[in-house]
Amino acid sequence: MEHKTPATESIGLQIPSEIQDSVLQKSTSMPENSVPIKGINFEKKKEITLSDILESYRTTGLQATNLNKAIEIINKMLVDGVKIYLGYTSNMVTSGLREIFCYLAKNNLISCIVTSAGGIEEDFIKCLADTYLGDFKLDGKTLRKKGLNRAGNLLIPNDNYCKFEDWINPILDDMVAEQKEKGTIFSPSSIINRLGKEINNEDSVYYWCYKNNIPVFCPALTDGSIGDMIYFHGFKNPGFIVDIAQDIKKINDSTVFAQKAEVMRNGADYAVYVSTAQEFDGCDSGASPDEAISWGKIKLDGEAVKVFSDASLVFPLIVSETFVKFLAEKN
Repeated sequence: MEHKTPATESIGLQIPSEIQDSVLQKSTSMPENSVPIKGINFEKKKEITLSDILESYRTTGLQATNLNKAIEIINKMLVDGVKIYLGYTSNMVTSGLREIFCYLAKNNLISCIVTSAGGIEEDFIKCLADTYLGDFKLDGKTLRKKGLNRAGNLLIPNDNYCKFEDWINPILDDMVAEQKEKGTIFSPSSIINRLGKEINNEDSVYYWCYKNNIPVFCPALTDGSIGDMIYFHGFKNPGFIVDIAQDIKKINDSTVFAQKAEVMRNGADYAVYVSTAQEFDGCDSGASPDEAISWGKIKLDGEAVKVFSDASLVFPLIVSETFVKFLAEKN
């Protein structure tokens, strides 16, 4: 049997049934609650705000919709008053996102920070000297000869680390003396707390963490410049001990006794990822929220989303529609 469609009837064509069945498969009806895709109409309003654009992302599709969902989830976190754990990598602190992290810590909008060694030291280094805007195409050999380190299109002079060493060495002296005289054993989080106190600079993320008693966890604290400083310092003043086991207890206790937690209480209620990493190689940074559910890191009925994007692009947008508005309404 041959079939005709309005389009083919007008030109006298007949379509064989096998083609009709495979190519022109009839659609099922969409559910009543289906959301049509629709972007922002710049002709509809004379003045379009950032909030208007971000709200339109809900029905824009692709990563725009995921970004809108991230904003929605974080706003639920704030309304519910849950503990909010902020995690980021060192390049985020090297970039201008550091100022946003500082804002969140200063205003007590987060409960805890988890980061890498570079995410700690770059904050203190920026209190001592500037990081500069460069270019992704700058030649590595030329930069090396000039004593300049490149992180993407960011440039950090070697002199910055010399200034960091001059600043941290007297503090390490005091901490070693305290260990020998009082038996104090420092954990990574207590070292960061001490450095936040010593930097005494309101531009520092960890100064505000110290002031507001926000714990900062960095299991691999020695995997960076701080590790180099501890190593070199040990030649003239040996014996410094860092106990990472203390922090395992601290961070697990903070979740076990929290109303909303993670794996120690069968998963987090909410999770927002912002990452460019993919999951094809099985790395944790590229994992999807669904993978985290399989490990019990997110609850079976938890709300989670992953935004595939460079955080330097979208994190300021997320914060402007969540924490900033929350604080303004609170005050």
